[in-house]
Amino acid sequence: MRLTDFWTRLEEAFGAPYARSIAADHSFTELGDRTINQAIADGIDTATIWRAVVAAYPDRVPSRLR
Repeated sequence: MRLTDFWTRLEEAFGAPYARSIAADHSFTELGDRTINQAIADGIDTATIWRAVVAAYPDRVPSRLR
């Protein structure tokens, strides 16, 4: 998944302001307790990051974005 596609999905699921907040503030167990921003900086594949988001927020991510 391209990085631009990742951000588009995150913003569609959460809205732009909240998406940026989640990316900066929420640590994901599936990402080794990294935030999204840290995981991206560390070179973790965006598809892996997206799966962590879906696992953490299954009710917020519409099925069409999974």
